[in-house]
Amino acid sequence: MRSDKIKVGPEAAAHRSLFNALGWTEEEVKKPLVGIVSSFNEIVPGHMNIDKITEAVKLGVAEAGGMPVVFPAIAVCDGIAMGHEGMKYSLVTRDLIADSTECMVKAHDFDALVMIPNCDKNVPGLLMAAARLNLPTTFVSGGPMLAGHIDGHKTSLSSMFEAMGAYSAGKIDAEKLHEFECDACPTCGSCSGMYTANSMNCLTEAIGMGLPGNGTIPAVYSKRLQLAKHAGMAVMNLCERGITARDIMTREAFHNALTVDMALGCSTNTMLHLPAIAHECGIEISLEAANGMSERTPNLCHLAPAGPTYVEDLNEAGGVGAVMKELDKVGLINRDCLTVLGKTIGEEIDEAQNRNPEVIHTAQNPYSPTGGIAVLKGNLAPDGSVVKRSAVSPKMLKHEGPARVFESEEDAQAVINAGKIKPGDVVIIRYEGPKGGPGMREMLNPTSAIMGMGLGDSVALITDGRFSGATRGACVGHVSPEAASGGPIGIVQEGDLISIDIPNCTLTLEISDEEYERRMKNFVPKRKPLSGYLARYAALVSSGARGAILNDTDNA
Repeated sequence: MRSDKIKVGPEAAAHRSLFNALGWTEEEVKKPLVGIVSSFNEIVPGHMNIDKITEAVKLGVAEAGGMPVVFPAIAVCDGIAMGHEGMKYSLVTRDLIADSTECMVKAHDFDALVMIPNCDKNVPGLLMAAARLNLPTTFVSGGPMLAGHIDGHKTSLSSMFEAMGAYSAGKIDAEKLHEFECDACPTCGSCSGMYTANSMNCLTEAIGMGLPGNGTIPAVYSKRLQLAKHAGMAVMNLCERGITARDIMTREAFHNALTVDMALGCSTNTMLHLPAIAHECGIEISLEAANGMSERTPNLCHLAPAGPTYVEDLNEAGGVGAVMKELDKVGLINRDCLTVLGKTIGEEIDEAQNRNPEVIHTAQNPYSPTGGIAVLKGNLAPDGSVVKRSAVSPKMLKHEGPARVFESEEDAQAVINAGKIKPGDVVIIRYEGPKGGPGMREMLNPTSAIMGMGLGDSVALITDGRFSGATRGACVGHVSPEAASGGPIGIVQEGDLISIDIPNCTLTLEISDEEYERRMKNFVPKRKPLSGYLARYAALVSSGARGAILNDTDNA
């Protein structure tokens, strides 16, 4: 066992004395050491139940012959961080989580790992760590929140943010806003739509690192505890068979994950996280690959914010396995990929069943023949940009309008709230990218305000920042290169005509070539005074087109 170097022989006597200090028995010391990375905390609703998940995992590991050892990982609630300086500290935690987990595992020589994430950056951060460490590893998330209920309709966090926009526009009163506040998010768990947390937990399952049900069994269901016990048992099977994380996370497995991403209509943030995780495996995923995948993958689900169904509905309909089975019927799944159960993905999805074709459309009757995400390129985004196509009104798939230019999210929000954005406008928010923000803030506040004010069918928003998975509408993010790196989004002027063509995957600043070249030649990016972790992050982070990876950890 890997841990023998700190457990066996006279040279390990000092180590064993510290195990005695922990109260471990000789019998426990002899067992494989299984690190359980618990992201429990008391500020993130998706993590407040993870103490229960952790105890269940410990039971599963112990029952299967391992010695479970818990240590923590941090997690940020994007909803609470939204709309203020706190959002600059969300994406940046992805690398802190990966790095700190690496430190703990390398320092203590664990034999295997069970990762217990749930919310947005916690899932990809731990997947990055799993790839980097390459040990037998399983994942079990804290599970999704149940949907709320208001006026006979299911609701979620995106409903809450849009209600705030409706209140600002005078469409609802304070009493109704308070009702949303009290009822939109009724339980613990990751917010109930196909937002980033649930997207990544579903893709963890699709890539083979999570057991069936990992992405969809609600946090409050007892089945989630049973799943956690099985995750603990499964890691011991992997340990005995010598199956490690990179045996599972292969190029073909990432192909499956991207395919499921398109079929589910996942958050645009997956276009940051999948490339970053793959990079840790020595696999490069380009944004261009996403469009090729989208062209041949039908969009089968319209979960909130794209439609009226929620992750609990996806779970009842058969979950991620049923989605993959529909895709497999048309030859879009690599069936031979390994999973944490030691089976192939083909063997797992053969047992799945689509129990509700209204929630999971068949491949013969998709919402659209193309996938839920599109990558747009053009003179405004030479290296690419990302839009959740499945959450865009058909009226806005092609749009041309005058630019309304803002140097920060706060500046844009103030003008939107004042009712000064008009139908047809294209809101440009720049200097919010990985370097320029820094931290690539999500823009859920401005996008929700636009939707809540009834402008979703007539106003677009473009940013070098990013969007929450709860965002819907013609919202184009990850514009690369970003303004702070000299990207052309920095030369857009108030009133310039902007053309968005999602079907043809183009994003264009409609000025002459001569004017474009003149502006680019004279463009000097703005610089912000920075200190602390954000200063270090801004100095090291790459473009959003590369997954916002840190350049000093480049191992490609």
